[in-house]
Order: sequence, then C-alpha cells, then structure tokens
Amino acid sequence: MEKILIFGHKNPDTDTIMSAIAMANLKNKLKKEAKAYRLGNINKETKFALDYFRQEEPELLEDLENSQSVILVDHNDFGQSVKNIENANILEVVDHHKISGFSTSEPLYYTAMPVGCTATIIYGMYKNKNIEIDSKIAGLMASAIISDTLLLKSPTTTDLDKKVLEELGEIAKIDVKEYGLEMLKAGTDLSDFSADELINIDSKPFSTNGVNYQVAQVNTASIEEVIKDKEKIENAMKNFISKNSQDLFVLLITDILENNSQILVAGSRKDIAEKAFNVKLNDNTAFLPGVVSRKKQVVPVIDKNC
Repeated sequence: MEKILIFGHKNPDTDTIMSAIAMANLKNKLKKEAKAYRLGNINKETKFALDYFRQEEPELLEDLENSQSVILVDHNDFGQSVKNIENANILEVVDHHKISGFSTSEPLYYTAMPVGCTATIIYGMYKNKNIEIDSKIAGLMASAIISDTLLLKSPTTTDLDKKVLEELGEIAKIDVKEYGLEMLKAGTDLSDFSADELINIDSKPFSTNGVNYQVAQVNTASIEEVIKDKEKIENAMKNFISKNSQDLFVLLITDILENNSQILVAGSRKDIAEKAFNVKLNDNTAFLPGVVSRKKQVVPVIDKNC
C-alpha cells in the first residue's frame, strides 16, 4: 500500500500541524497508510498543545520525490508548500483559504469551506465517515480552532467553529477558555527569538498583479514589548525582501488580549499598505484597531490595492 504524505504550509502554525495529524489519523482509521509531516519548526504555542496532549511533533519534510501521493491541509498555494510539490500526486486538499492559482493534472478531492479553521472541516469528515474521535485528537483539533480563531474572537470565526470547538472540548475533557488562554499565552513568549526568527514564525508569501509581498504575524500580550526591537526587525525584513525579491513586507503584531494589531512595513511598495488600511505610516508603522486576522482583514485588502 502506497504511503500518503499529509502536510500543511511552510512556517507551520497550530492549525497546520494539528490538521495534518488529525487527517493522517482519519486516513489510518479508514485503512489507508498515511503520515503527517511538518514543513518547518513548530512554534511555542503549538509545542505547548503537543506537550499537553502528549503528541510527538511530525517529522520534518524538506523535499518530495516525483509522483509521491500527498494530501494538502490548510493551504493550496504552491508557493507556501514543500519543494517539488508541482510534481506530486495530489490526492486531496482540505483548506479554509482562498484558492490561489491552484491546478493539477489529475482529478482530486477538494474540500474548502469559509470557516475559521481547517480542523473544523476535518471534524466534519470524521462525522461523515462515522469515525470516533479520541480524546487526544480532539484536544489537538480544539487547539487548532482556538489558535486560528483567537479563542473565537477573530472575525473569521463562524457558528460552526463555535459548535465544533464546544464538542471537541467535551471529548478532550478540557475547559476550552481556561486551556485556550494558557495555550495562546504560551505562544506570546518571543524573548528568545532573533529578529530573523521573529519574522518567520508565521510568515506567508503572496503575489497579486505582479506585486510580490510577504505577510508575517506574531501574537503577543504586549505590542510595545515587540516593537522595542523595531530597528532589528526592520533590518531583518529588508534582508528578507532583498533575498526573496519581494516588493512589500508587512509584519502584523497582534495583541491577543486587546484584539488589536500594529503593522510594521518595509519594501518599495509601502504605499500599498497605506492605501489598503487607509493609514499614513509613521516611521513605517501604523496601529490597526480590531484587526487580528491576516486571512480576512489583511491579505484581501492588500490584494485589492495591488
């Protein structure tokens, strides 16, 4: 039986890791040989959740052999995926992002829903197949929803996310709010990250109308604590732009307690960020009240102004 490789995007976040694990578990229960992988180092938030539920982190995947069978979760953009993905045999995609120039040479299963988290979609797959979700997998999937919806406070949150999180919390036997705050706070400890590491914790490339740009996001309990290293962070962003031929880099520094963000912007097309958010950058920064979602509140408005 051919092994199926399952993975999410580069610079993995909690949803990408947990959805890969949950999807591999589902396929194994359906008598398919599948294994979850990661496309980068896990962050502190994800490590907290993995340790809490005593789950080993997936093996690192750096390249694919031609024609390997894969399932993509939490992404569909080849630029955010593993090296040589264009030569893979993509069997299935499960995602909650916009479809970005995705094409394959063969038919496939493609499940996309406008919900807050990929794990929410995968939960429905378990239910549709009448497969029981054990407490560990439930806890990991709950962690994904908590992360991607900022404990149901993000504008990406849907009623389905709320319902699924409640049910997963019961299966995992956790107090969702108490556990969720503890997990999110674990991810805000940025003290031992270099500036280069900081801008790559959760960073994604995009390209629209010939404009190549990067949007990174870090969660914190204190924007001031992050922005105090502004000069080092800006230098890291400029170096990234130079090495990767980007026109724009937007770092979204999100306060998970107050549900606001501050952006730090670099690149030759900073004007796009000003138009997108209707702000005037002050020393390359601007405060964005109520903005917490890269997927819904940042990338779409940048795209419209490219």
